Order: sequence, then C-alpha cells, then structure tokens
Amino acid sequence: MGNRVAIVDYGMGNLHSVAKALEYVGGDSVTVTVTHDAREILRADRVVLPGVGAMGECMAEIIRLGLDQVVRDAAGSKPLLGICVGMQALFEYSEESGGTDCLRLLPGTVRAFAPDMTDPQSGQRLKIPHMGWNRVRQTGAHPMWRGIEQNSWFYFVHSYYAVPAGDHLTAATSDYPQPFAVAAARDNIFAVQFHPEKSQHAGLALYANFLRWDGGG
Repeated sequence: MGNRVAIVDYGMGNLHSVAKALEYVGGDSVTVTVTHDAREILRADRVVLPGVGAMGECMAEIIRLGLDQVVRDAAGSKPLLGICVGMQALFEYSEESGGTDCLRLLPGTVRAFAPDMTDPQSGQRLKIPHMGWNRVRQTGAHPMWRGIEQNSWFYFVHSYYAVPAGDHLTAATSDYPQPFAVAAARDNIFAVQFHPEKSQHAGLALYANFLRWDGGG
C-alpha cells in the first residue's frame, strides 16, 4: 500500500510549507498532493486540512468548492490531520466572523481569547494574536506523540482556540495564560492548533508520526 497524502487546498494555509515538511520526513515513501479535487482527496491514504485566516472566509471557500462533504467523507475512512484554523474548522461552531458554522466532525466550539488577559507574573497585558513558542502538555499516550517529549515547544499564531466538548477529546494543552486545548483526537481524527511545519524537530516528528499512523488510538 502506498502512502499518498492529500493536502486540502481551499486557498488558505501554508500549503506548500506543510507539503515540503511531509516530503522531507517521508522521503521517497510518500507522495504529497496539494489539491481541491475531490477524487484526489478521497483516493489518498491520509488527508491534511490546514488553514490560516478568518474562519468565516475559510468555511465559505470550503463550502464553495464543495470540500465540506469531501472532508467529512475522508474523515470517515482515513487518518485526518487538522492544523491551526483547519483544527478549528473540525468543530461545530466558531465565534469568529460574527459566528460561523463549521464542519461538525468534533463536538465543541471555538472561542476568542479575552482581550484583557494579563500575564499572572508580570501583570502585563497579553498580546492577541497569541504568537510564538509554547510548551505543549500531552494529556495521554497517542501514536501521534510517539518520540515527542512531554512539554516540547511548538509554534503558535492564533486569536481563537478550540473548546472540545469533553476532556476525552483533548490530546494536549498549553497555557495563555490559562490552560486551553491545543490538540484534539477522536478515532482517526487528530488536530493541532500549532504549526508543526514551523516547530522544528518536534513538528517534524509529529508529521513523521502522521505518515505512520493507521488512524487508531
């Protein structure tokens, strides 16, 4: 069986950075395609849903291209990795863009960071978007965390965060300044708020794990 990865292209996301990272860790054993073609996505062995930008625009493009049902179909049969806004899009609803219905593949909502958050040590106001390196606490064992040390650093850029409907869906947390979910997992779906392709060794390890993952827990 080959290892064909489809990166869903709806015009928003670091698509080629993600593709190059997957090609780097997979070498000759992987074929990575950036595409919005339903047949290519459904033929792939694994699917990545990346994303940057505002949720309203992202979901509008996903729906315009008919990719909402394609992603749902893919999620029913193969490993699916959501990244950043791609993670948020997997939930039911986002507060962004005046309120946006999402793909409803994971139960939960996406909320905005409070504008008046302060650092508990310095008392200084925290910037939004949350941008930079944060430690990630894995909440339990999962094949996607193989070889990645607890409290590894990952790179974030976001103003909204997912709130899964149940702790059992949370695969990792980080703090800004309070704990929030930065990875979610259910069955063959795994999603992260951070950008693995910008997270150096830990991020590349996560992509390598995705290429090996069979979709089980």
